[in-house]
Amino acid sequence: MEQFEGYKYIEGGVCAAKGFKANGLYCGIKKPSAPADGNESPFDNMKNDLCLVTSDVMCNAASVFTQNKVQGAPVTVSRNNLAATGGRAQAFILNSKNANTCNADGEEKAMRMCELTAERIGIKPEEVLVAQTGVIGQVFPIEPVEEKIDELVAGLAYDKNIEAATAIMTTDTVKKEVAVEFELDGRVCHLGGMGKGSGMIHPNMATTLNVITTDCAVSAEMLQRALSEVVKITYNCLSVDGDQSTNDTCAVMANGLAGNPEITAEGGDYEVFRQALYIVMMNITRMLAKDGEGATKLLECKVSGAKDRDTAITVAKSVICSPLFKCAMFGADANWGRILCAVGYADAEFDIGDVDVVLASAAGSVHVCENGSGIPFSEEEAKKVLLEDEIQILVKIGSGSGTATAWGCDLTYDYVKINGDYRS
Repeated sequence: MEQFEGYKYIEGGVCAAKGFKANGLYCGIKKPSAPADGNESPFDNMKNDLCLVTSDVMCNAASVFTQNKVQGAPVTVSRNNLAATGGRAQAFILNSKNANTCNADGEEKAMRMCELTAERIGIKPEEVLVAQTGVIGQVFPIEPVEEKIDELVAGLAYDKNIEAATAIMTTDTVKKEVAVEFELDGRVCHLGGMGKGSGMIHPNMATTLNVITTDCAVSAEMLQRALSEVVKITYNCLSVDGDQSTNDTCAVMANGLAGNPEITAEGGDYEVFRQALYIVMMNITRMLAKDGEGATKLLECKVSGAKDRDTAITVAKSVICSPLFKCAMFGADANWGRILCAVGYADAEFDIGDVDVVLASAAGSVHVCENGSGIPFSEEEAKKVLLEDEIQILVKIGSGSGTATAWGCDLTYDYVKINGDYRS
């Protein structure tokens, strides 16, 4: 992980901040699959599919949701709950395996999850957020949640971040969580998060399900500002397959238990907090990209020399989203023309004659394009560079100060296999 002065990576994920508990368990939203052979128990496939994150005290909260016109019931319920409380929440319940989207009774069941949680921990239903992920268009079974809610709440603990992080996984192959420690006005603060996502990931929201917690004292207004600013340069610059989910949700809960003076306006303290949020969200973004469905490589496109940041973002995302480029990276083929093609159709203004491209990895770097034209390079050296599992595409489009990074992954045979029988 990239190191940042004044910030220390710590363990704990969503439980790293003071006063946050979590738990995750298997409740049966998805039935366990049959044993693959005589030595495997069906219980081996009973993976966590329900989790809960709570704070000891009420939190200020902020969120961003999918921009897809088709939106899951939990998106509507969480948005309404935050509006009703003026940006306050104390718990967040999530499930995997079923997205509860495009269902006539979806909102009723998503709200029922909030009610069940609220009843057990003694708060109002609107003070609970809800998120769901999985198959779209299948009726959501509320009975497993009703049967396991008591066990879920009873098992809440300050060290069960892993149980929670694994409960939101669908086609993810690894859990995704990050936490940092930093200081504000002499007070030690913590900020941690967990995310899920492997497929149906495309820019322009928060992409996937993400829960972020902090014991830093931040007003709801400044929390929303920080989240909206950081999501633009992290999750919104992430693409796995060009498909934007219906259930994307990212929420931040701040309980103030670190004891710092509440951040209510821009200034030094706000910048320190926002940087902590960026570190966590940026690292989760990289994890999401690297664990894309069927992926073998993390792709990171860094654009510099743009006239402004928005131009750099547009170009970086155009490269990362190109299927042809993604296929070339899977094959370790230095087909830089596909990069120039994607740069060229980006909806941004720049002189193509100023474009330079370098491919880089832990194995070295190779300069493949200068002033918009190809230059001689060693195909053998390029192959070595592209056989690594983390590849950087460095694109310079001028002499401006605008920079941006976008993240993605290669496109492989396994992506098709996974999505050919996703509902099975």
